[in-house]
Amino acid sequence: MNFLKIPLLLLAPALLMAEAPQPFGPDYPALDGAATGDWEKAYVAPEKGAKKKGKKPKVLIPLDVPRHEVVAFAIYTVDRGTLKLSAQLYPLKEGEPRDVRLEVKEGDSWKEIAKESIHYPGWSAHFRVENWDNTKTLSYRVLHGELAKYEGTIRRDPIDKDEIVVANLGCNSSRTKGERPQILKNLIEADPDLLYFSGDQTYHHTQHTAGWIEFGLQFRDAMRDRPTVCIPDDHDVGQANLWGEGGIKATNAAGPSGGYFYPPAYVNMVQRQQTWNLPDAYDPTPIKRGIGVYYTSLKVGGIDFAILEDRKFKTGPEGTIPKMGPRPDHINDPSYNRSAVDLDELVLLGQRQLDFLRDWGQDYTDTEMKCVLSQTAFCGAVHLHGSYTNRLLADLDSNAWPQKGRNRALREIRRTWATHLSGDQHLAVSVKHGIDNHRDGPYAFTAPALVNTIYGRWWHPNEDEIGVNPIEESPLPWTGDFLDGLGNKITMLAYANPENRNDERLRADGYGLVRFRKSDRNVTFECYERFSDLPGEAPKSFPGWPITFKTDENDGREVKGYLPTLNFQGADNAVVQVVNEADGEILYTTRSIGATFQPRVYDTDATYTVKIGKGRPDAETITGLKASDSAKSGSRDIEL
Repeated sequence: MNFLKIPLLLLAPALLMAEAPQPFGPDYPALDGAATGDWEKAYVAPEKGAKKKGKKPKVLIPLDVPRHEVVAFAIYTVDRGTLKLSAQLYPLKEGEPRDVRLEVKEGDSWKEIAKESIHYPGWSAHFRVENWDNTKTLSYRVLHGELAKYEGTIRRDPIDKDEIVVANLGCNSSRTKGERPQILKNLIEADPDLLYFSGDQTYHHTQHTAGWIEFGLQFRDAMRDRPTVCIPDDHDVGQANLWGEGGIKATNAAGPSGGYFYPPAYVNMVQRQQTWNLPDAYDPTPIKRGIGVYYTSLKVGGIDFAILEDRKFKTGPEGTIPKMGPRPDHINDPSYNRSAVDLDELVLLGQRQLDFLRDWGQDYTDTEMKCVLSQTAFCGAVHLHGSYTNRLLADLDSNAWPQKGRNRALREIRRTWATHLSGDQHLAVSVKHGIDNHRDGPYAFTAPALVNTIYGRWWHPNEDEIGVNPIEESPLPWTGDFLDGLGNKITMLAYANPENRNDERLRADGYGLVRFRKSDRNVTFECYERFSDLPGEAPKSFPGWPITFKTDENDGREVKGYLPTLNFQGADNAVVQVVNEADGEILYTTRSIGATFQPRVYDTDATYTVKIGKGRPDAETITGLKASDSAKSGSRDIEL
């Protein structure tokens, strides 16, 4: 895969800026003001006043900390031999050093391996270390001045582990202040190999740096010792909702007009703080107004994760489709024409990310299984919004819309038999997507809100409808095949509705764990409540989970026939790609288990090409294959 280097000017324009008290311009004099400019002064005005009126923001958390605590936390990833680590500092005082050092422990001694300048605005520093040996676990520490240090562990790549565990996390309500001890304890005990925070790490719209530090303090004891992916969502960049529309200027922070409301420098600061530690962007070309991108992929333990930006290119609904509800993004008219909101020109992921997924899906170098990470779900698996009395037919603030864009994205995910993880919806949901037919698409898991005090949601079909083919032995009443409010086909497997949002123990707060087992290519979704009843009690699962499936079930198309069995000589676990010769469509690319693989197909009248390789399907090609409706369709020996 051709990953490009990100130019320094795109990564860090703040390096060229003085520490101006108004770094985002005179129209936004107090934007992120609690952590920039004259931050040491007392701030007492309401936070909302920071938008344009020049009022000083209130203090969110103490920022004038003892100087040995100035390094708040750090996050990192290691991929393709490169360590990328971001350190977040509290705001610095005049005369204090504007650089930090990174050291690793060798034996009983610490060795400095890098020194970097601190970026302003935002007070973050970023280390890139090439030729990193990911076969070893090393202790690290980030140092500032003579007193401050922050320590953690760079884990070796767990390539030899059969089961790789991912924590699926998101929606960390800022209305509930303070620590997250139950979730933190359970995460550390579960010992995931990767932490995935899907967005809304903070809801302090105009004060991201302080909110980001608050989030880091809450979860740093889990993040310090394992790779972490954080991707910002709408609230992180200061908006109620976000349809990025390629970077145009939004008319307001509600977002439906499309674009980003706050200055590009603010958006880039947020992205730098949250995503710089990710592997280099697949294509770093900025979008409009110089806003950067970060979509990329990351390998951990033989699982390859595609990291998407599903908000960045998406068309805004206001002015592009008819208004059919109380807001441009809400539909509650049951007689509406679905085709009227699914116009050909509407964009979801955008061609750049579709091209990325196509390339990523064919590259199995050091990979056994695939997974896609994004901000929100590719369906509208919600009926009640905000309160139990507010029923909406369709919400355009999800990847359910536009429908054609949703289906294009799911087809690319299906081509590589990948699983999908997301957040954003404030409601834990596991579904199996349908594209042309129910259940012919990938499995997906939307994590519950870590802290669910903002905008509750519920899955509750109208008139208590039970889906077609409900899940056998499920403890939940409304499972099976449904159409969402936009007509997308989904199979509801499990959901975790809040019982009482006025009781913090009954809001359905929680987190997900996803287990990828390489030996048999099984994936298991687990979903846990935030609170345990007694000290030391094991985490409590929400009803309906766990859910286990095989990765080939992420392609649920009906199998109509088989091609000859492939016998690999000289290599096990080969990469196999099946292509329809009539139109060049890649049906799927996957890695076999062991030394044989029998390709399946979905049309016995077509003619197929099969490509085989070790990392990519580029070593051997067999053309002109016809399918048999029997699994006993002959065999081919392939020398690799």
